Amino acid sequence: MASSLPIIRQLAWLSLLPHIAVLLLLVTIAYLLGAPEPLLVAAIAYLIISLLLRSTIPRHHRRGMGLFKQERFAEAIPHFSKSYDFFMRHNWVDRWRALTMLSSSRISYKEMALLNVAFCLAQTGERERSIQEYRRVLTEFPGSKVAEAALKLLAPPAPST
Repeated sequence: MASSLPIIRQLAWLSLLPHIAVLLLLVTIAYLLGAPEPLLVAAIAYLIISLLLRSTIPRHHRRGMGLFKQERFAEAIPHFSKSYDFFMRHNWVDRWRALTMLSSSRISYKEMALLNVAFCLAQTGERERSIQEYRRVLTEFPGSKVAEAALKLLAPPAPST
C-alpha cells in the first residue's frame, strides 16, 4: 500500500557486510551439502531467513507501521511504545540488528520507535507531548537529525526582541 506520509529510511552501508557474510556462509553450507545450485539455494535461504527475522523480532514496530500507513496514529502509538520497550530490554538485538534481523537501518529501532511516537502524537493534535517526545529522542540520541528538524517545525525559537 502506497503511503503519502513521510517515511524515512536511512541505510548504513557498512551493515551490508554482515549480510554478505551470511549469504557466503549459506552458499558454503549449500555447497558442502551438495546442493545442485548452491548460490540459488543460499539466496532462497537468505530470503526466507531475512523475512522471518524481520517479521518476528520487530513485530510491534511492524504493527505500528501498518497502522501508521493507514493514518491510525492514536492506535499506532502503543505499538511503537511496546517496540521501544522490547528493544530496551533486548538492547543487543537492536545494537547488532545487521545480524539479528538482517537490517541495514542506520538508526536503531529504539530511536525509530520514539520518533514514530512523537510523529503520531503531532498528527493526533498533541503538539506539546510531541515536542516532549522529540526532546526525549535528542536526550537519548543526541544529534538525531529527524528530531532536530521536527522540533524546528513544532517549537521554533522565540523571536528575539
